[in-house]
Amino acid sequence: LDRFDLEYIRQFDFVHSGNYCFMEKELPKIHEAGVPISFDFSDDSEDSYYAEVAPTVDYAFCSFDGNEEELKAHLQMMIDGGAELATASRGAEGCVLYDGETFYRQPAVPIEKVVDTMGAGDSYLAALIVSLLKKGWKKGVVLQADVIKAAMDDAAHYSSDNCLREGGFGFKNQIEE
Repeated sequence: LDRFDLEYIRQFDFVHSGNYCFMEKELPKIHEAGVPISFDFSDDSEDSYYAEVAPTVDYAFCSFDGNEEELKAHLQMMIDGGAELATASRGAEGCVLYDGETFYRQPAVPIEKVVDTMGAGDSYLAALIVSLLKKGWKKGVVLQADVIKAAMDDAAHYSSDNCLREGGFGFKNQIEE
């Protein structure tokens, strides 16, 4: 990124990236520009990768299958690495957000008939960030528990709605030319 790119990026409230975006070397520049960064570590990042990337990230997100003790240690690792907030999605078990002091739990919203779960975690992440931003989250702002809980609830409902329609697999909807 050059100075013109960074000038453009500074116009935005947030930048999102992930472990499949290949932007790691650019994250320090965005971080130094003062633009909050969220990062999706997915479910396959190594500890060394977290150590490399987390210092430039404000909001760390991952998918996590481990037990309760492992989950807490994993979220703590992301916070210790530099993130202000860390969230682990756990599929049907919901999500856990950690702010360095409190572990907030959001159960998954029950769905009568799941159609397609592709993108459920991504839609949760997007909805959570948007909700937090609407509720006043900015870099360095400490959020109240009720704000975090409300944002997590908003995100869980948005994510569950995503599971009610086809689209993630198979490209069922044809695009007209």
